Amino acid sequence: MAEAAGFQGTERPRGRWLRRTVALFTGTPLLAGLLLAPQAPSAQAAPTGSRTVDIAIESMTPSAPTKADTVTVSGTLTNDGSSTITHAHIGMHRGSSLSGRSAIDRASQHTGYVPGVDGPEVKGHKEKIDNLDPGDRRSFSLSVPVKDLDLGDDGVYRLGVSLSGRTQTAPLEQVLGIDRTFLPWQSGSADKKTQLTYLWPLVSSTHLTAETDAAQTPVFRNDDLAAELAPGGRLQQMVALAKNLPVTFVIDPDLLASVDAMTRTYKIDGPDGPTGRNQAVAKQWLNDLQKAVKTHEVIALPFADPDLASLAHHGKSVPSALSHLGPATDLAASTVNTVLGVTPRTDFAWPVDGAIDSSIVDVATSAGAHNLITRSDSLRETGGLPYTPTAARPIGGGNTAIVADARLSRAFEGDMSKADKASRAVQQFLAQTQMINLQAPDRQRSIVVAPQRMPSSAQAHAMATALRNLEDSARWTEPLDLSDATSAKPDPAATRRVPGGGAYPGSLRREELPTKAFRQIQDTQSALDDYRVILAQPERVVTPFGTAIMREMSTEWRGDPTGAGAGAFRNSVRGYLDGLTKKVHLIQKSDATLSGRSATIPVTVQNNLVQSVEGMTLKLTSSQPNRLDAGQSQQIKVDGGHSQSFKFDTTANANGRAWVTAQLYTADGKPYGDPMTFQVNVTEITATVMLVIAGGVLLLVLAGVRIYLQRKRMAAAPAEDGPDGEGPDGEEGTNGDNGGTDGNQPEQPSDPTPDTGSENPDPSGSGEKVDR
Repeated sequence: MAEAAGFQGTERPRGRWLRRTVALFTGTPLLAGLLLAPQAPSAQAAPTGSRTVDIAIESMTPSAPTKADTVTVSGTLTNDGSSTITHAHIGMHRGSSLSGRSAIDRASQHTGYVPGVDGPEVKGHKEKIDNLDPGDRRSFSLSVPVKDLDLGDDGVYRLGVSLSGRTQTAPLEQVLGIDRTFLPWQSGSADKKTQLTYLWPLVSSTHLTAETDAAQTPVFRNDDLAAELAPGGRLQQMVALAKNLPVTFVIDPDLLASVDAMTRTYKIDGPDGPTGRNQAVAKQWLNDLQKAVKTHEVIALPFADPDLASLAHHGKSVPSALSHLGPATDLAASTVNTVLGVTPRTDFAWPVDGAIDSSIVDVATSAGAHNLITRSDSLRETGGLPYTPTAARPIGGGNTAIVADARLSRAFEGDMSKADKASRAVQQFLAQTQMINLQAPDRQRSIVVAPQRMPSSAQAHAMATALRNLEDSARWTEPLDLSDATSAKPDPAATRRVPGGGAYPGSLRREELPTKAFRQIQDTQSALDDYRVILAQPERVVTPFGTAIMREMSTEWRGDPTGAGAGAFRNSVRGYLDGLTKKVHLIQKSDATLSGRSATIPVTVQNNLVQSVEGMTLKLTSSQPNRLDAGQSQQIKVDGGHSQSFKFDTTANANGRAWVTAQLYTADGKPYGDPMTFQVNVTEITATVMLVIAGGVLLLVLAGVRIYLQRKRMAAAPAEDGPDGEGPDGEEGTNGDNGGTDGNQPEQPSDPTPDTGSENPDPSGSGEKVDR
């Protein structure tokens, strides 16, 4: 040992350095290999514990049971774990009652099993489940009589379905999965039921364009509306479901106008757009809706459902932007009355998502809508009320805010196509309505529900299911029309203060139409105003363009996140209007030559419209009036599909060239279309030309004198003839046998024809001479 120790202690430094160097170089490749070797992906751990099995409750019947009922819960279960589940069964859990509306919200977020919250299994009602391999999916149905649930006082209870069993990693039985729903329990009818108003919106996106043809055939952007109206389509389902539900229809009249247009001949937009063939679908939908509204209240939004928030935040700075609200409200009433045969209420405004501020209220009420549908997450309660107050409340200026309940209004948002989500939404909606009643059972209140503007078919079915269950139970709610809800006695402690602009949600503000959109709308309206005054039948243009301009401000453009759809629609409307405007124009005239002191210059107006234009003025303006006076302006009228020339009497005061501009003007003096410019060359009448003309005139005079004298001499000859007919000089008389002069009498020249110049009404050619 000592030797060894001595030997180690006497090792040379050079030897130690050599071994360390070898070890470093031999270890480096191994380290590099470990660092550079591809790493195996980490496997995601399989769910364990009470999340091993995914349970989805897809239905619960009845939704609001009575004492004599049996509650049946059905759904599916899936083994998401990595082990086979054995000795399994499902059971029902009745949890404790919930203490308020917020407690319902929190309970809906729970996932894993919590024994103290979910409660024990209801005894005597287990259903065995065969072994579940990993990934297996199985349906289930479990029924329990209400008496065995041991329900206590009226209230909302948690109701859960669990799967218990064993796995390789958990050999003892435990809860491997659970799903929950809500069980609203009320043994009898409430003394004072909550009055519930449910709005049923019939709204769609923009479908009609501004275009029509000579027969006034409407043109649609696409044929998507037909799919919504067809059996199984969104709008068809909305009407079919609502006809037997206690709801208030809220309708965008633009939808009615579009469907009504589809009942006749219509075309699809595009270079070779086809003729639409869905008239029967449109007629059937309108027929069904006409029957449904006979027993329901109808609220008509302003035509095309204008975006009130965008108008308030961006449109007010553009002159005349708000002027469309009044006509949109008037058109709404007439459209609903004409198409459906009912008189709607038009004094309601509904900003998107019910979000308001003071500027939105000002804009909404400016067109006579003194009832504003808002939402409780916008007009929030600040007084600490322990209950949900009545929806209607005055907000000043004779205006009433109808504050829809935010929880109930948003209950069916999201994907309702999955049965478990729809079922949970229905049960939660019922639970919330019952909790509202339980908050203050001795105080009757009126609650309004304003759901999403364009519910999907699945969302509409979930909404209808909830309303039917409420109607069937009729224990804590009763239906009420919106008109009656508006006139309900307001709660004196409820919030009435309208929030300021800073409280408006930023997410909604980012979706608004920008100021430049309203400027473009204003420019289009101005162009339409200038165009309509020249038409003999302005209604053929004003109606389709007026409604198209209203559609440019629609709330439905908020579904277009990039704004491309809204901008493209505005551009298409303006482009089509500009194209029509250019169909009335001046035909370009070539340069002309004026070879006298006065002449007539023709200017041609082309009208390629199908109707006449009138009330316009055509004016010529000379660039050098001291050289050329272009004459007086003229009133014009040109029939559709024709051109007509108008002649201007001009006067030349000096020789040389002058530019002449022709311009059309509307009756109010605004220039119409592009000006047309041409050049006129005024030429001098020289002394030589004058001498030639004078010589010609003199020759004509002398010829006339000679003819006159010759005729006078011949007329005197008969008086000097003898008895034998001979003249005094032995010449034959004119009455002799020879019968005159034998054809040798001199011919009499005719009167010369004056040179009138060219009178061709067609456009002048290069260097042509105009009429004098």
